[in-house]
Amino acid sequence: MMLALVCVLFGFAWLIDRRGLRRFSRVLGLVSLLLVFAVGCGPLPSWMLQHLQRTGVNDFNAWGARNVIVLLGAGTVRPEGRDAVAEANLFAYGRIVESARLYWQCRHSGGDCKIEISGGDARGLGLSEAVVYQRVLLGLGIPRADLIMEPSSMNTWQNAQFSQPLLRDYRPDRIALVSSATHLRRAELYFRHFGIAATPVRADWLTATWSILPQSYNFTLADVALHEYLGIARYQVYQWLGWNVKASEPGAL
Repeated sequence: MMLALVCVLFGFAWLIDRRGLRRFSRVLGLVSLLLVFAVGCGPLPSWMLQHLQRTGVNDFNAWGARNVIVLLGAGTVRPEGRDAVAEANLFAYGRIVESARLYWQCRHSGGDCKIEISGGDARGLGLSEAVVYQRVLLGLGIPRADLIMEPSSMNTWQNAQFSQPLLRDYRPDRIALVSSATHLRRAELYFRHFGIAATPVRADWLTATWSILPQSYNFTLADVALHEYLGIARYQVYQWLGWNVKASEPGAL
């Protein structure tokens, strides 16, 4: 996304230079070049991540009598091979392991503990994220009876929307919302819209790499952060226009 923006700016600078607007073309070209270094060398993605990852804690101990750990899907992949089936992708395992860790911590506290796995088959690989992650959690020793399945959601908004009735049925005292640090700010916003008061718990943390020469890794981080900021902005615009479904009362669950 960021790289595409830079290419568009360079292309626009070239076009207006061809039309004789050389001063404006040079300014735009300089801005494009500065953006390449601001993103690729680390300053811009570092700033974006710093403000985005403030939401969430790295642990949770305030367990009640009835508890739910909501595990948000991060995607699946299907390796090459005729008999290959969908697996959790690189970004999902941190969330899965953190959810399992919180589950055992919750069990040691003496309360009733469930993990709700929220995620559908957004990539069309034949298995939902919920089913794929369930297989991993079962392998980590989590009892099947303590896993609540939500296999239909295709995005974060639906994660919150489809989790609402499941959580209402269970009536938990405490809810821990597990996702990546970059994702939690938007996820918490959506869950709060549906009346779900959850404590965001981060499963990972991203930092940009500062360097003299631009790095593609920093462009990737900038894209991740920009995706989240755009999602938050879209929510605010839809809310202002009245396009979002009616919000539930805060703490309704």
